[in-house]
Amino acid sequence: MKRTTCEYMMWSGLPVIRKGIAESMINDFGLSQKETAEKLGVTPAAICQYVSKKRGRTEISNEVVLSEMKISAQNIIDNSGGSVISETCRICKILRASGESSLFCPSCDD
Repeated sequence: MKRTTCEYMMWSGLPVIRKGIAESMINDFGLSQKETAEKLGVTPAAICQYVSKKRGRTEISNEVVLSEMKISAQNIIDNSGGSVISETCRICKILRASGESSLFCPSCDD
């Protein structure tokens, strides 16, 4: 049975999105891995795996997407209306619109 776009995004895209937001929280905003984990609602071990490239291995090169991930990180940190869920969905839509999601989602071109 063919997977839906959302299934691909859940299994492959979500780690990439979380990794991008986590890296921004750490590198751009100076949060620790523990603080980042708390903000994203994941374990510190998950953040460690994102940082060490063991999880969410696909690299996003689109500067617009990376910039939007930084905005999402800021919104989540500031709690300025940007919940983790709403920001993740926002980035997913941007990834799909930019064509970057085709790196890990074969059905995203449909």
